[in-house]
Amino acid sequence: MSELLLGDEAVGIAAIDAGISGAFSYPGTPATEILEFIAKRVGSDGSVSARWSANEKVAYEEALGMSFAGKRSIVSMKHVGLNVAADPFINSALTGAHGGLVAVVADDPSMHSSQNEQDSRFYGDFAQIPVFEPSNQQEAYDMTREAFEISEKFGLPIMVRIVTRLAHSRANVTRAEPATVSAEVNIAPEPRDWTLLPVNARRRFRRLLDIQGSLREYSADSPYNKLMLRGPRGILASGLAYNYVLEAIGVDSSYSLMKVGAYPVPVEMVRKLVSHCEYILIVEEGYPFIEARLNGILGIPGKEIRGRQSGDLPADGEMSTDLVRKAMGMPATEASAAATGLPVRPPALCKGCPHCDTFHAIIEATSEVKDRILFSDIGCYTLGALPPYNAVHSCVDMGSSISMALGAAKAGAHPVLCTIGDSTFTHSGMTPLLGAVREDANITVLVLDNATVGMTGGQETFATGDDLLNLIRGLGVDEEHLISFEPVKRNKKEIVAMMRREINHRGLSVLIAKRACVQVMRQSVQLKQDKVATPA
Repeated sequence: MSELLLGDEAVGIAAIDAGISGAFSYPGTPATEILEFIAKRVGSDGSVSARWSANEKVAYEEALGMSFAGKRSIVSMKHVGLNVAADPFINSALTGAHGGLVAVVADDPSMHSSQNEQDSRFYGDFAQIPVFEPSNQQEAYDMTREAFEISEKFGLPIMVRIVTRLAHSRANVTRAEPATVSAEVNIAPEPRDWTLLPVNARRRFRRLLDIQGSLREYSADSPYNKLMLRGPRGILASGLAYNYVLEAIGVDSSYSLMKVGAYPVPVEMVRKLVSHCEYILIVEEGYPFIEARLNGILGIPGKEIRGRQSGDLPADGEMSTDLVRKAMGMPATEASAAATGLPVRPPALCKGCPHCDTFHAIIEATSEVKDRILFSDIGCYTLGALPPYNAVHSCVDMGSSISMALGAAKAGAHPVLCTIGDSTFTHSGMTPLLGAVREDANITVLVLDNATVGMTGGQETFATGDDLLNLIRGLGVDEEHLISFEPVKRNKKEIVAMMRREINHRGLSVLIAKRACVQVMRQSVQLKQDKVATPA
């Protein structure tokens, strides 16, 4: 059976075919479509639990709990989401897995929609667990299927690392027969292994160290690691970058070529390549993970290792066929040369977006203040940093706007405002607001409630409207300075006056700008029209 699938969808169907009982995630490009695909395929019939979690840490812990109960689970997130989930992720290498547990992490080289381009292979290495890195959609399917088997074989969580170009491109994928798994709950036989008191954690860490040799043996025999010894010029490529190498060398079979798709890096295979070749060009998406290990501190005497660290490839950004060709001393392709000089189209808030009216009000309300500080957060509203608003001075990580505002206020700054979306607030904004309430911090928090997770395509948000208002009220915010308003032009004069009053209040104010995302409203109208047009 063959299907035309995105890389994300290939991962999703592989998880379904592997017999998962649950899929857990928080929306984050380029990983969002994994859970969406699973929910669309099987979530509605109740055979698989597939709904969004409050954040990535919660998602990972939910998947870990399902593994404890003996069922297979998949948890997916973007690379910066793994930072949020790092605590349970690292510790799960000690608890181990009972039912197969696969963590799919989508990295974003070139930062198409991210704050950084960190390489999640380092997290896998830090946790000392196996990592798969597919080079195409078929491998994304095959590796995800195998990851569940390997998870249960070694009793460990397994990472599958993909990147944006793979996640969001399509190719035909051939599926294997679905796995047959037990429907019965099968609780982990030794709960002490999952109770990381120091006495247990030390024992479990020793166990993790003891099986590293077996993990290296598995990697050495993996069909996803290949070595072709030919001429004296060597190339080592991993994951998606392997495709750029194949495109660059074309029919030239004089290069010795090694492909890495399963980690730990197969040492003996690398040793053979290095011994055979005069130099090695290392091509990998992300950081110089393999290159740095080959170079070590002093390098390899008599051998030249080329790559990102040497300057033969750029230190940042995505790989491409032309970058590989340039590193090999070849000219750029004609198609690439013709594409240079195209105009750049910067992103912008949608026409009719409620955030536009909110930012216009913020700017007017603070127009006479010389040293205003306007923190913001992760969401489509971060585009308020661009003209004509210029209303964002900081965007660091999920939930940071309130925390940073509190820190600036403690430094004596005034006025300090911060904007945060409804989904980001429930993700990681509630805890810093607790601190602000406790301090009665001299900050003004604007929660931009557009009733959806707008930046990633309109997923379900955990609290909106009255639910969000009641949630914030329950955190202890003073009712007198907890104000909900509708950000529309006709209300601008009253909104600006209210904002100025609350900014001048020397204490905590929380203002909720409540108006649905224009895209969500459009979809709602379309659904109503479709219902009217469809005969009963």
